[in-house]
Amino acid sequence: MGMEENDSDTFNEVAHRLSDLYDTIAVAEVECMFGGEHDTCNAILTIHAGAGGTEAQDWVGILLRMYLRWAEDKGFRADILDILPGDEAGTKSVTILIQGRNAYGYMRSELGIHRLVRISPFDTSGRRHTSFASVMVMPELDDTVDIDVDEKDIRIDTFRASGSGGQHVNKTDSAIRITHMPSGIVVQCQNERSQHRNKDTAMKMLISRLYELEKEKKAAEQEGLGGVKKEIAWGSQIRSYILQPYRLIKDHRTDYEVGNVDAVLDGNLDPFIKAFLLWQK
Repeated sequence: MGMEENDSDTFNEVAHRLSDLYDTIAVAEVECMFGGEHDTCNAILTIHAGAGGTEAQDWVGILLRMYLRWAEDKGFRADILDILPGDEAGTKSVTILIQGRNAYGYMRSELGIHRLVRISPFDTSGRRHTSFASVMVMPELDDTVDIDVDEKDIRIDTFRASGSGGQHVNKTDSAIRITHMPSGIVVQCQNERSQHRNKDTAMKMLISRLYELEKEKKAAEQEGLGGVKKEIAWGSQIRSYILQPYRLIKDHRTDYEVGNVDAVLDGNLDPFIKAFLLWQK
């Protein structure tokens, strides 16, 4: 129609609609590869700093920003459930809840060790440093998943929330820490003003952790989990982010790599996620 009538407005409209269509098809193509039992669930991510002190804690902060930017670009909601600031800079550990369609299906590709190589901004000699951070990913389970937690097996502690929050943070012991004594799993939540809501969220986190632990045990009994455990062990990174002496991000499972480091650290993770899903299939 645009060609017949030499109508530039029609050409522009088609171009705009085609662009939107390509984006929709790209999303659908990835979502067709979701086959996990809980891929449609929200995702709980926990990032821990590895060895390296301030350098590793700064790396956790960079990863946190990357995931928050990715969630924002997807139109997902991301809430920081718990955060432990670094001694001088960065973050020792942080737990975030990402809520959105297939959030866990996307984010399970991030499970493992992430390695950063760069000139350290904290080294006055300008030397190159290698830092590690671990990313744990769990689905936020709904009430249909039956995980029994005996109250006698858990210890619940309250403490004063850290970070911003003004007088509320300074005066109210609203943060909750739950310890599951048989497994040694510890979870905590401090993002809500209500102690009751923090407890509910922490219990959901605990149930998700226990569910993942049970899955690992069953997999180990059936086919052995040695290879997977090695893959997510310290020093066995799933992805390297190299900023010096050259700039490259490479996923060691899929061999997918890109040179546009800034775009990835700014949240452009979808190519890595798609490569992982194809590799896993």
